[in-house]
Amino acid sequence: MSTEIPTSAGQPSPLPASQASDGVPPAAREEGPTGAPEARESGPEAPAAEPHPAREEPPSGSPGARESGPEAPPEAPAAEPHPAREEPPSGSPGARESEPEEPGADPPAAAGPLPRPEADAPEDLDFAQVLAEHERNEEPRAPLSPGQRVRVRIIAITQDTIFVSTGSKVDGIVDREEMEVDGSLPYAEGDILDLYVVNVSPQEVKLSRIIRGAGGLVALEEAKEAGLPVEGKITALVKGGYAVEIMKRRAFCPTSQVDLRPPDSPEALVGKLFPFLITRLEKNGRNIVLSRRSLLEREQAEHRDALLASIAVGDVTEAVITRLVPFGAFAELAPGVEGLIHLSEISWTRVAQANEALSPGDRVRAKILSLDTGAKGVRVSLSIKQATEDPWKDAATRLIPGETLSGRVTRTTSFGAFVELLPGVEGLVHISELSFARRISKPEEIVTPGDTVSVKIKEADLDKRRISLSLRDAAGDPWETVSESFVLESEVTGTLERRAPFGLFITLAPGITGLLPNSALPAGASRKALDRLAPGDAVQTRIKEIDLKNRRISLAPAGETAGLAAEEKDWKHHAAPSAPRTPALGSLGLALQAALQKKKPGT
Repeated sequence: MSTEIPTSAGQPSPLPASQASDGVPPAAREEGPTGAPEARESGPEAPAAEPHPAREEPPSGSPGARESGPEAPPEAPAAEPHPAREEPPSGSPGARESEPEEPGADPPAAAGPLPRPEADAPEDLDFAQVLAEHERNEEPRAPLSPGQRVRVRIIAITQDTIFVSTGSKVDGIVDREEMEVDGSLPYAEGDILDLYVVNVSPQEVKLSRIIRGAGGLVALEEAKEAGLPVEGKITALVKGGYAVEIMKRRAFCPTSQVDLRPPDSPEALVGKLFPFLITRLEKNGRNIVLSRRSLLEREQAEHRDALLASIAVGDVTEAVITRLVPFGAFAELAPGVEGLIHLSEISWTRVAQANEALSPGDRVRAKILSLDTGAKGVRVSLSIKQATEDPWKDAATRLIPGETLSGRVTRTTSFGAFVELLPGVEGLVHISELSFARRISKPEEIVTPGDTVSVKIKEADLDKRRISLSLRDAAGDPWETVSESFVLESEVTGTLERRAPFGLFITLAPGITGLLPNSALPAGASRKALDRLAPGDAVQTRIKEIDLKNRRISLAPAGETAGLAAEEKDWKHHAAPSAPRTPALGSLGLALQAALQKKKPGT
């Protein structure tokens, strides 16, 4: 059955019987999420529309059926609920009642999505703030790729999975069983882990600490393709490298690939566990070649890039001494990144060898002197002493000429000895200032490195960092008391110091030496006795002359020696004169003597 309604041209238009019961065109019943104006138009003026293909008219008498009437305006179709919210039930404060439109009124504007209740705005705002804060706290990171080593933070732990923050918009997951130790998990939320990327997808990032345990050929191939480390145990030292067991299979690692530098003791690595990268996998797993160096170089590059981004020349940073060399020491700034501390930069105190001040494992603070990036990597020069205050800055107030201080002999040279007065501040004791007691040919005759001595500051030039010291002045000048200790013509006992072509040098007291000239030596047996003396033997002498200005003392034989010489002269004086001796003449002399006698008169 159909009903005709007038059209704009005055001609009837047939309608289906199901639609003629209420007299409302199908467009008025069509619901849409936007509440289009066409859905609200009604009346005899509206053009006929085709029935909606997806909507059927409810049967008469049902709650959704509308009664037809020429006078009643059509009811506005209910808008579809917001995709994120359910439509409040009828009668609730949020429900909207449809009102009839006045004839001739303009069609209402297109309705947009239903506004959210005001009570929900703070929740959405708080969530946005939390999300923004979370993104700010996470460090931006380059896109992740399989095999990459990343540092992550645990954000949640479940029974089977550990969720971590990777620094990107996609969180990572790790199998809890892999991280457990002896059945228990030694980690908690907030802990930092170093893991490897296994797989990356838009939904999640699969991470792993290392591949270990038993596995088939497929697992080895996946590890090789993804660049994942595989845990291996070095079982033996073989020709050209090491035999390694990985995932219950035998593999080989060349010696050049077991570390960044050749190991000092190759046998010490046997029996240890290390992560390795699979570089070659052939013959269905019967030929497996590994490299630990590639893994270390990859980690070293990551740490180097991070380090270079965080430090600059002039910064003071912490480092750990890793090894000592003849020219200094190497210190680790980051895993795999080392810097050199030259021997002259270890301490303000003079250091002959690095082991005098440092040991492997020591943690020190060092200043970065230079950063050189080249084809062979990054070269970092460090200084420990420049990270501390210069001791010469306050030396002027602590080192005053004329004062006597105690110091430590650090080294000796051919021209003197160096004495450390303050940490890092040294002075020189010239060889002529070592002793008043005797003449010094080598400083080692008086002092040796490590001795603690008292020295007197003679001169200090802090601008040139030079300090002149005297060891003998600190002990006192013995010539100041010579006139009181030694009297002319007094006999003293000395020690033969040395012989000279012109006489004997005899030490009378520490720092006081006199000369017994050869012209004053007695003749005869007494002189022979003096000639038999050796350096260090005691000699009895007599003070003959004292010259304080030139610091000279002339000696003569003691009284006993002079008495023996006088006695010898007396014996010669009192001895009976002997008959004149006729000189022996030769044959020519005898002939001449005879001829002279013949010429005498009376012969």
